[in-house]
Formats: sequence, structure tokens, C-alpha cells
Amino acid sequence: MHIFLAGGAGIVGTRLIPALVRAGHDVTATTRRTERLDVLHDLGARGVVVDVLDAPHLAETVAAAEPELVMHQLTDLGEYDTEANARLRRDGTANLVAAAEAAGVDRMIAQSIAFAYAPGDTTATEDDPLEPGSAVGTLEALVHRLPRATVLRYGMFYGDGTWYAPGGRIAGAVAAGQLPATPTITPFVHIEDVVSATVQALDWPDGTYNIVDDEPASGTVWLPVYASGLGAPAPRVAGLPDAAPRRRTVSNAKARAVGWRPGYPSWRDGFPTL
Repeated sequence: MHIFLAGGAGIVGTRLIPALVRAGHDVTATTRRTERLDVLHDLGARGVVVDVLDAPHLAETVAAAEPELVMHQLTDLGEYDTEANARLRRDGTANLVAAAEAAGVDRMIAQSIAFAYAPGDTTATEDDPLEPGSAVGTLEALVHRLPRATVLRYGMFYGDGTWYAPGGRIAGAVAAGQLPATPTITPFVHIEDVVSATVQALDWPDGTYNIVDDEPASGTVWLPVYASGLGAPAPRVAGLPDAAPRRRTVSNAKARAVGWRPGYPSWRDGFPTL
């Protein structure tokens, strides 16, 4: 299958390309920076430079690639700019969907998140609503304009190259004692399991899937374990401010039902250890 991978130079994309190539697929992958083209080539993809916020150029690029499927792995969190990331989810996704439609591509697989469900007291499944007005809600609605759409709601990434790896953003904050342990629940997923699920999703029925491990946990549970593994001070325990998100546990039963098995069933299996 010829796949147009939007976001080929990101943390997911750079791991997906070799996995997709090993599975026998032909990959055209995007980057916004010319200097990243050699990286994409070395990973096994045909690299193209395009900014998805440039709708005319994006439409030309997708049409020229003639893909059978568009895979959306775009984020903009290099500087932890949540507004830029929200714009990418809304405007960038709209442009990508429009480009796919114009090129006659009827199938898309897109990255979403599993920690944007509306508040509730039960474990969240794919049938539960997302927070009203969220950028990921807009992203998902846009993707579902296509005849065949698969949305993968990933948990919080951890593993090599993520913010939770030693030297990463979260690891640095924990080492400095800046991150308190709160009751906020986090559904995690190891970056290797993100890749395995995404490749397998090519063969799944269209739809929405939570890609999370088996043990979503509150910060009062996972953060002390994580800090200990880093050799960092034990975190202080704090309550949640009134405006803070109160996330829910999340079920991965639907993905398991189509055959996915996380290689790291719990964050306990993959967190750093001394």
C-alpha cells in the first residue's frame, strides 16, 4: 500500500516509517524542514517538504504522491505551544482532509488522544463523548468526513525519545521536584506500542480505538514509582485546582478485541529504572 504519512519527522513518524516499510508498504512522508529529508530517506521513505497549514501546496503534494491512504501523525509541541498544536489539529487537519478528498483518497488513519474524554465516573470507552469544544473533537469530526476513517486515541507517550525518558521535559521537572503527585488519572502507552497498534490498524475495521495500556493511574500512584526509577526526590502530594482536568480511566478492550496486545501492559513495565 502507498501511504502518505503527514508528520513523518515526528516522534511517532520516525518510528512508524521503518515499521511500515518492513510490513511491505511504500511511504511518502512529510517534513517542514529541508534538512530532515535525509533522515526520512534513511528511514526508508520518500520525503517531501510541506507545511500542512499551506493548503494549496499540501493539495498539490498529496495529489502528486497518489497515495491509497493518508496517515495523520501531526503535532506541534516542540516548544510546548498548546495553541500551535490546537491550530494544527483544527486547521491542519481540515487542509489534510480536503487534500485527500481532492486527490480521491477515501481513507485516513489519524492520531488523537485518550485523555480528552468528558468528565465521568466510569471507565471511558470509544462511545463516550470528548470534552465539548476540544481541538481533538474537531480533528476527529473532520477525519470522519472521509468514507473510511480510523481514529487512534493514544495515551500519554513514554519511552525513548519522549518527555518521560531520562533527560526529557517531564523527567527534568520531576528531578527538580517541580511536578506534584495529584489525583489526575493518566492513561499511558509506550511509544513502541503506539507503533505496533498503528501498523496493525491498517488491517482493522474503520472506527475509533483507544490505544492505552492496561493500567491508567492517578499521579499519586504512578509518579512516586517514576520518580524512584529516575533517582529523583519523592514528589509532594497535592490536590487538584478547581480548573484542572479530572481525567478518567480508559479502556483498551476494543483494540484488544481486534488483536492488539501492548508489549508494555503497564507503565510499571516500561518506566526508567536505576
